[in-house]
Amino acid sequence: MTILAVTGLKREAEIAGGPGVVAVAGGGNAAGLAAKLDALHGDIKGVISFGLGGGLSPLLKAGDIVVGESVQIVHAHLGARSKSPDAIHCDERWRIALTAKLNGAFQGPVAASDTILEDEEAKAALFAATGALAVDMESAVAGRFAAARKLPFAVLRVISDDARHVLPDAALVAMKPDGGIALGRVLGSLLANPLQIPALIRTARTSGRAFKQLLRCRGLCGVGLAGLDL
Repeated sequence: MTILAVTGLKREAEIAGGPGVVAVAGGGNAAGLAAKLDALHGDIKGVISFGLGGGLSPLLKAGDIVVGESVQIVHAHLGARSKSPDAIHCDERWRIALTAKLNGAFQGPVAASDTILEDEEAKAALFAATGALAVDMESAVAGRFAAARKLPFAVLRVISDDARHVLPDAALVAMKPDGGIALGRVLGSLLANPLQIPALIRTARTSGRAFKQLLRCRGLCGVGLAGLDL
């Protein structure tokens, strides 16, 4: 039996994969990710949305761990958001197992957006609308897949950019559809606007801290990311 870890980046998938876990990276393409998951066969025991996330709560900083209680599904434009967004609830036993292994993890709702929230205003608006601690782009797809197959579902995310962190344009174009990094697009963005270099360095620094924490979480969670005993 296997736990399915759903990520955005290849690097996140490489961290998640291992004994008892198969990982699939979405690369920011929700439709493509859903198709990859639908094509999976085999004895899947549970589904976890795993990787980095953007901070929405002003109390969280880069490197903080968030274990989801639910996923609030929202849309790119504020006008498309309702005060009661669609919600997918996480498996309580799995959530408790994760937080028992991850001392100091924050528990609460996580938002799933269909676009990257690059500035403080967008994050503040989403936090006000949902109360979610963090946001990512894969949890909606992962949660819907789990619900369709009647599988336990969990969310584990590490904050890479806090609620006040403004992402530079070079970071927004960095992810390829396969979850890799598009170095050519990043360099092109920097050549077009060299003034964003300090912001990109800051983003790289906080992301590095988050990846280090994510790797630590993977080790603490053990075989099956704490989900094989459900």
